[in-house]
Amino acid sequence: MVIEAAMSRPANAAASRRPPWIRVRLRAAGHFAKVAQTLRVTALPTVCEEADCPNQSECFSRGTATVMILGKRCTRQCRFCAVKSAIPYPVDPSEPERVAALARELALRHVVVTSVTRDDLPDGGAELFAETITRLKVLPGVTVEVLTPDFGGDEHLVATVLFAEPQVFNHNLETVRRLQPAVRPQAGYERSLKVLSVAAAWRPRPIVKSGLMVGLGETDEELMETLADLRSAGCRSLTLGQYLAPTREHWPVSRFVPPEQFARYREQALALGFTAVAAGPLVRSSYRADQLTAEARMMANG
Repeated sequence: MVIEAAMSRPANAAASRRPPWIRVRLRAAGHFAKVAQTLRVTALPTVCEEADCPNQSECFSRGTATVMILGKRCTRQCRFCAVKSAIPYPVDPSEPERVAALARELALRHVVVTSVTRDDLPDGGAELFAETITRLKVLPGVTVEVLTPDFGGDEHLVATVLFAEPQVFNHNLETVRRLQPAVRPQAGYERSLKVLSVAAAWRPRPIVKSGLMVGLGETDEELMETLADLRSAGCRSLTLGQYLAPTREHWPVSRFVPPEQFARYREQALALGFTAVAAGPLVRSSYRADQLTAEARMMANG
């Protein structure tokens, strides 16, 4: 069964005039029921659910989900994000094994692991990331992608994750330099670029990936400058999608970018040297991550 539905309640006047290409196809087909049931059994949250991802039904139906470790409460207050900001609960040391159990049950071949930001922890959760990667990599034929926070810019903590050798290391820059202080007040543009550059210098080198949103108030010129900065940091895989404000209290949407403009952004990114680019109104950080990884590998080997 497929049902077309508009996104959640508009966050501002601009969002109340959402264009027709901002539509979500709700699917109750394929592997949807099995993924939902397995997530309940393993008691693992997903960023799909916690961040109100518009692709949740599609990804569940394809038998994929992005698992979120380190709990569901974030210590930061990014103006664009739907994940709850609150004092976190203690870390659950059973999470790595439960993530591995989920991967075994769903016969996953590409597993994406992300987390909230845990500035309350001395290691920012880096050790739990590493343990989760290690548990997953013993499964036959499984590749691992991590989408990490910035760990406060501590290179040693970034290295803790990289020592476990994920095949893909993703950290989102999110927006252009000018908007960073307002949109990500507890993060930083240069700090995020440094995290990516550490991963790009690591050996064996993972596929280094990042994501950006458009519609936060950036100009196309600023966006191209940001893409150039990501390439200089060693990033070669990119996701680019439309920002959609979760509520009226979040950062307002400044514009809706049509699909044909996203196609142009993709061509411009490829011209800058990115080897794998997913760009579109509903593209998110982990959208069809297995396919983007395969594309990046093919281009690297070609």
